[in-house]
Amino acid sequence: MSVGVIPPEVTLDDAEFVSRAQAGDLEAYELLVARHTASAYRTAVLLGAGSDAEDVIQEAFVKGYRKLSRYRGDSSFRSWLLAIVANETRNLHRSRDRRTGLVLRAAQLSPRAEAAEDDAAGTLLAGERRAALLHALRQLPERDREVIVCRYFLDLTEDETVAMLGWARGTVKSRTSRALTKLRGLLDVEEVRHG
Repeated sequence: MSVGVIPPEVTLDDAEFVSRAQAGDLEAYELLVARHTASAYRTAVLLGAGSDAEDVIQEAFVKGYRKLSRYRGDSSFRSWLLAIVANETRNLHRSRDRRTGLVLRAAQLSPRAEAAEDDAAGTLLAGERRAALLHALRQLPERDREVIVCRYFLDLTEDETVAMLGWARGTVKSRTSRALTKLRGLLDVEEVRHG
C-alpha cells in the first residue's frame, strides 16, 4: 500500500480531510466536496437558486477551497461550507436583480419520502401536502425562509444554523419561532382555501 492511500475500512472525519486539504492535498478537498455536495445542492435549491443550483455550489466549492486557510474549525466544516453556499445563493439573487423566492423540485429533494403508502390516494395527498408546504414557504420573507430551511429542511443544529447564517443564537431562536408561526398561518390559509 502506498503512503497517503487510506484503506477502505478507515473513515476520516471532516477535520482530518480539512487538515490535509489545508496542507495542499487536493484529493482530500475533493473528498470533502464529494461528502457535502448533496447538502450544498439542497441548500442552494431551498434558498432559491433553482436551476442555477449547480452553478452556485460549484462557485461555493471554488471559494471554499480558496478560503480554506481561513477555516479555523470554530464550527463544523459542513456549516462553514453551507454558509458559503448561502452567500453565493444571495449573490445569485442580487445578480438577477429580483427576489423570486424558492424554485423547489420537491421530487428531487426527497423522492417518495412522504408517499410511502401503497395506495394512490395516499400518494396524491402527500404530494398535495408537500406542494402546499413549499408554496407557503415561498411566501415567507427571505430571512424567515432561510432559518426554516436550515433548521427543518437541512436538519442543521442550532449551532450550525448560527454559524451558517452568521446570526446571534437569540436571533436564530426568535426568528425560528416567528417563522414557524407565520408558516403555520400560511398553511392554515391554504387549507381553508382548498377545503
